[in-house]
Formats: sequence, structure tokens, C-alpha cells
Amino acid sequence: MIDRATIDKIMDATNIVDVVSEFVSLRKAGVNYKGLCPFHDDKTPSFMVSPSKQICHCFACGEGGNAINFLMKHEQITYPEALRWLAKKYNIEVEERELTAEEQKEQGDRESMFIVNEWACQYFHTILQQDVDGMAIGKQYFRSRGIRDDIISKFKLGFALTKRDALLEEARRKGYKDEYLVKTGLCYTGEHGTYDRFAGRAIFPWFNVSGKVVAFGGRKLDAATKGVQQKYVNSPDSEIYHKDHELYGIYQAKKAIVKCDCVYMVEGYTDVIAMHQCGLENVVANSGTALSIYQIRMLHRFTQNIVLLYDGDAAGIHAAMRGTDMLLQEGMNVKVLLLPDGDDPDSFSRKHTAEEFRKYIDDHQTDFIQFKTDLLLKGVNDPLRRAEAINSIVRSVSVIPDSIVRSTYLTDCSRRLGVDEHTLITQTNKFIAQEREKPTTERPQDVQAPDAQTTSANDVAFAVQVNATAEVERLLIQQVVRHGEEIIFDDLETEDGQTVSMNVAQYVDYEFGCDELSFAEPLYNTILHEAVEHSANAGFRAEAYFTQHPDVNISQLATRLAIDNYQLGRGFEMKHSGHTLRQRVQHLMLDYRYIIVGERLKTINQQLKTSAGDMEKLRELMKAYMDTSKIYQELGRQLGRN
Repeated sequence: MIDRATIDKIMDATNIVDVVSEFVSLRKAGVNYKGLCPFHDDKTPSFMVSPSKQICHCFACGEGGNAINFLMKHEQITYPEALRWLAKKYNIEVEERELTAEEQKEQGDRESMFIVNEWACQYFHTILQQDVDGMAIGKQYFRSRGIRDDIISKFKLGFALTKRDALLEEARRKGYKDEYLVKTGLCYTGEHGTYDRFAGRAIFPWFNVSGKVVAFGGRKLDAATKGVQQKYVNSPDSEIYHKDHELYGIYQAKKAIVKCDCVYMVEGYTDVIAMHQCGLENVVANSGTALSIYQIRMLHRFTQNIVLLYDGDAAGIHAAMRGTDMLLQEGMNVKVLLLPDGDDPDSFSRKHTAEEFRKYIDDHQTDFIQFKTDLLLKGVNDPLRRAEAINSIVRSVSVIPDSIVRSTYLTDCSRRLGVDEHTLITQTNKFIAQEREKPTTERPQDVQAPDAQTTSANDVAFAVQVNATAEVERLLIQQVVRHGEEIIFDDLETEDGQTVSMNVAQYVDYEFGCDELSFAEPLYNTILHEAVEHSANAGFRAEAYFTQHPDVNISQLATRLAIDNYQLGRGFEMKHSGHTLRQRVQHLMLDYRYIIVGERLKTINQQLKTSAGDMEKLRELMKAYMDTSKIYQELGRQLGRN
């Protein structure tokens, strides 16, 4: 467990811009930073990071919070895991006692699997570096591929001993459970027992975008691959690893991708490693699987520009073709580079210097139109086949979401293909219309459209009333979060005749107490009570306190309340004084009372309609109605309403 003092030390050292930049490409926007939101399919930058408030927020999907909230949501990790991540980043020592059995259970399988994978990664790497067989067999293999020692360390490459249960025995000796060795895929259970999955193989660990080991790839060494179809064995899908969600090399590449504003997509592990050795670090691999929407969206957080760098054989051409439309549909700018037939990035890099490799890439990459034109129309004279090829190119253009980019490509297509631009536009519109006419997924069962025959005017009126109440409550608690500690009354006279000074939180709490009111939303009440409780503390700042709150729900709510939906330039910013803040809070309290009293009037009115035969009750209700009406009218007068 991590103590409070260490947590405070971690939070004091944390810079949210540094943290978010690990996963999202940010650009300066006034006093803040903006980027594509990593939590939804963001086409335009809607994710704002505020260094002054130390919070982030997406104006489109509403996700956000402090650095810990961001890490928990983005990496799907627990609160303690997020703290450890930050402690590691800022070199803060975290001393923890050994967890009890109950605490280990609470941490869950995910954390246990990450711990086992981290240990296995170090185990394989140590075998490669220090074991006699590891150095003689494993290291010799990597060196035969031209892989330098610094690259071996950078990618934590390793070697698994040929003994079928070497890792299993060592893991048991270290106290790791068979359950997690099997769940991670490091071992498998057969008819005669449990065995190592990667025995006798060169090991390539998979790191996710935050640097956690999620899986492994193991390659049979060259001498053992004759007649063997399956050279590579990969970890099976698990709770922490889904192959179509991950990209090999993303952790080592993400900073270079942002710096270069471009990413190279290759096919295999050794292709990534070879390009790193050439000094091209902005490279990832999808390792033989079809490019998925999850992988594309991960890359889109860092850049919009991608170069598909594949072998020039039939398989490489097919891989480039099948990924192009998906990339275009997600708003990526796509270029393609096919290496000379028979070469992949690994073999090509070994035949050329790093400078020659970089020059070849710069000189030979083409946009997707040229790639498809060369591929589909080269040597084609048959009119029907030519029409099919042009249709394929236009269909690719039609999926581009940005209409200006789409129009620019169509103009370029018209020039290159010798086809009238108006004809291409017409065909593009047909493809777009066809896509729109495809059946959409059914509406979720828990979000049913209202039935027009059963929705009454009273239902609508009630919904409007509820929304009005909720909005005033939100605005009130927003003032508590933003300005809770600010004094707005120096000489407020209370009901018992005392003169006191009050800040925003104390005033709202006092007014609620006078009328026995409370927020309908429980979190609002928690925030109000904590703001009042800490008001006397020197240096207390409500906004900083609640946006950095250890309760994730409170910190996320406070973040939403602390952020303005519209960012004004400095010359247009609205300044507030103690006087204007007091007026705003008082007006909101009057609004809240006005709504509450209005609701009471409606309740009494309903009771009058149902009590026609009881004269005694009618008299009581009429008196209550008149008294409440006077209060309602007085509140309306103060608010300037009829």
C-alpha cells in the first residue's frame, strides 16, 4: 500500500502535460494544449490539457480528470497502478509492504498477469545476456541478424532455454503461480503436465503504449526452421493482450512519431528493429495480422501521416491494399512504399547503409492514388478492366471524411487518370450514398426512443422541470468547486443576530441548512461538505483540491465543472470580483429556491384536485397554497420575474 505522504509527493511532481504527451500528440493552444482525444474516435482536436489547473478534458465525449484519472482510463489500470506509473516516471521511490492474500485478490488478475510478464521479460533477457546457452545460441542468432547490443537492450530481446519447463521451474521457485503463467500464455497445459510455450526460441517482448509487457513472440532459430511451418509462436489473447489492439514497437516509437509527425508501418519484429538500427525510430509493426481499427486509432493519437512499408512481393502488395481504405476512412494521410521484390526492411537494411535506406524511403514513397494507379492500371488496355480499376480508386477516395481533402484527391485523380472530374465526383457521391444506405446497428435496449402515443404533456413538463433543477444544482456546485474558498461576505448577519464572514462553500451550506435543503446528486453533497470542512485550512484551494481528489468520481466531476466549454482569448476573458461572485451565488440560490417552491406549489395543486370531499384537508391545503404562493411571488420579484 502507498501512504498519503508518498501520494502527495507524486502528485506534486506530476506535470499533466508530460503525462498526456506520452500518449497523445499535443500542440500549444493559447495557455493550454490540444490534441486528438484518445477516448473516442476524434477527427478534430477536442482534447484540452490545462497546465495551470493540472487537468485534461475532452469537449466532445466529456472524458477527463487529473493525471491519475487519465492513466486509469487510458491504460485500464487501478489507482495504485497509476500512482506507481507516475512514481516510476518521476523517479520517486515507493516503499510498499508485501500485500496480504486479501489485498492480492483485490488487485485482480490483470495486475498479477502484468507482474508475471514483467518478470518473464527480465528472465528471458538475463538468460540471453548471462547464461552460457543463452549467449552461445540466442545472442549468436541476434548477432547473425546484425542486431547490435544496444538494440537488444532497447527492445529487451531474450532467449528461452531449450528445456521444456525451465521457465516454469524458475517461476515456481520465485513464488509465481501456475494459474498466471498459463493465463499470460507463457506456459500451456498438455496431457502430461504444464510446459513452457517458448522453449528454445528467440524472444521478442511486446510492450503496450505505456511500457507494460503484454505478450511475447518467440522465433525458432534458423537451424531449427527447416521443414517447420510455424517459425513464430505468439502469446494467445488474454485479459491484458489482444493482438488486434496492439502494435509491436509502439512504446519505443511513440516519441519519434510525434517528433517526425509520421509513422512507418512494417510487417514484422525484425523489420522494426532493423529500422531502429538505421536511425528510423518512428516505426511499428502489426506482425502479420490485418490492420485493425484499434491499431489505426492508436496511431492517430500521435500523427495523421502513415507510410506503409512492405515487401514488394504479392503478400506485401495485398497487405498494403487491404489497409489503405481503413486508414483513409479514419482521416489518415496514406503513402505506400514497396521495397524491391525479395526484400523486406530487415534484409534491405543489411544490404545498404543507414543513409542509403533513408534516401530510398524518401525517394520512392508514393501517395495511395499513385500506388493504386500503378498497381491496377499498369499495362491494362481493356476498357472494362480499366473502369473497374478506376472505380476501385474512386471508392477509396469516397471514404475520406474530410470533404476538402476528398475534393483535392478527385482533382488529382482526374488529371492522372484522364477522366472528367465531374464524372469522378458523381461516382464518388454514389459510393457515399450507398454507404449511408447500409443498415445501421439496432438501437441499444437501454436507450429506447419515447413512444409518441404514451408521452404526455405532463411527462414533458416534468422532464423540463427536472432538467432545470439539475442545471441550477450543477451551476451551484460549480461555484463551490471553482471558488469555494473565496470570501464573498465580510459582515453577513445570521438568523441568531451574529455577524460573520463566509466563503462560497460556507454560504451555500448555510443557506441549505436554513431551508433544510440538499442536492439531489449525492456527489454534490459530498463536495459541499468537504469544501466547508477544509475551509479553515490555510492554503486550501477548492478547485485544486477537488480536481486532484483521490476519489476518481469526484476528481472527474470536478474537472468537468472546472472547465469552460468555450475558451476565450485573454482580451475577452471575464474578470470577476468578490462583489460579482457574491451576486452570482446569491442569484443561483434564489433560482434554486424559486424552483423548489414552484415544485411544492405543483404538489399542493395536485393534492387539492384529489381531496375534493375532505373540507378540513382542503382548508389546510388552501392555506399552504396561499402561503407558498406568497413566497413564490416574492422570490420571483427578487429575480425580476412575473
